[in-house]
Amino acid sequence: MDKDKAHILVVDDDTRLRSLLQRYLRESGFLVSAAKNAAEARERLKEYVFNLLIVDIMMPEESGLEFLSRLREENDVPVILLTAMGETADRIAGLETGADDYLPKPFEPKELVLRIRSILKRAPARKGKIVEKLDLGLCVYDLSNKELLTKQGQVIHLTPVEQSLLSVLGQRFGQVFSREKLAEILGAGQSPRSIDVQITRLRKKIEKDSKNPRYLQTVRGKGYMLLSG
Repeated sequence: MDKDKAHILVVDDDTRLRSLLQRYLRESGFLVSAAKNAAEARERLKEYVFNLLIVDIMMPEESGLEFLSRLREENDVPVILLTAMGETADRIAGLETGADDYLPKPFEPKELVLRIRSILKRAPARKGKIVEKLDLGLCVYDLSNKELLTKQGQVIHLTPVEQSLLSVLGQRFGQVFSREKLAEILGAGQSPRSIDVQITRLRKKIEKDSKNPRYLQTVRGKGYMLLSG
C-alpha cells in the first residue's frame, strides 16, 4: 500500500452506497477498504491500521453506535458517522459515544471529503501508519507479512492464533489489552484462559527469558501489552 495515502474504512450495509463511496474516495486520493457490518469491520481492523472510519449508524445486528462504543474501548481512530436520521438527539448520541463528526444522509460526497481532510489534518500521526517491523530483541515481527523472524532472517513458526495475537498487540504496541478484550477480538472460541496460554507460548518464542519478559508484558490487573525495542 502507498504509505503516503490515508487509509479509510467504510462500514455500511448498503451495498450501492458502500461501492459509490469506495470509488469516490479512491478518486479523491485515499486508500479505501470496506465492510458490510460491524463484525466484518473488526476483521478489517485486525488486518490493517486505518487513519479514519466512516460508519453507518443504522446497521442490522449491531448498530454503528454499538460498534463505536466497543471500538472506543481500545482504539482512538477518528470516526465519521453516517445516518438517515437527522434529529439532534441522534447527533448528540453519536458524538457522546466518541464520534469525531456526523453527516446525515443524503449528503454531498465533496462535503464528506472536506470533513475527512479536516479531521486528518488535526489528528495526531498514528503509530501504526509508519511502523512495519517491531524489534523484539532476539527477533523481529513483520506486521505486513505477519512473520516472526530471527535477526538473521529465519522464520519462526507461528500458529494462526499467535499471528493474530501478535498483530493485534503489535499494531497498538504500548497499549494494554485485557484478556477478555483479546479473546473477543480474536474470536474463534478464544477465552481469557486460552489467551493466557497463547501469551505463555508466544513468550517462549520471542523472549530471552520467558519467565521475566521484556517485550510481552503483563500489566497487573489490566492485561497484556507489547513493547518494541
